[in-house]
Order: sequence, then structure tokens, then C-alpha cells
Amino acid sequence: MSDTLFRTLGLIEPGDLVIYHGSIPSRHGLHLARPCGCVDCGRADYLGSTDVRYQLSDPFAEDPEALTLRCVRGQSITRSTANA
Repeated sequence: MSDTLFRTLGLIEPGDLVIYHGSIPSRHGLHLARPCGCVDCGRADYLGSTDVRYQLSDPFAEDPEALTLRCVRGQSITRSTANA
């Protein structure tokens, strides 16, 4: 699928820069998104859930994996315009 189509539809691709505005105010800001790979999200995906969840990491942290948010709903993130 072309990158232009993803941008037009507002879909999040692995590695996209997103803005988190969810329920944890201290973590609001820019993050890198990828599909969540935890057991619960994997099970939901296997069972056919259409609720895609993401794992977010802070690209500016010394250890980006140390400050990871898991199981983030698509409604809690917005694709950053910095990707355009």
C-alpha cells in the first residue's frame, strides 16, 4: 500500500512518529509507534479483533525501550505531521 494512501487515511505504520494524548498525562508527547507484541494483544489479533493496539517508545530517551507504553489504543494517538 502506498505511503500517500496511509497518510490520506490517517493510518499508523510501524515506525511512524505519533503524538500520544491518552490517559497518562506525564507521557504525552512524541513517540515511535509499532504494533503491540504482548500476549494479550497477540491473542486479540488472533481472535480477529479490529481494535489495533500499539507499543510506543520515546525516541529521545537514552534507552527508548525503557520508557515504553504498551497496549495503546489508536484513539490515544495521532499521526505526527512531522512525517509528511
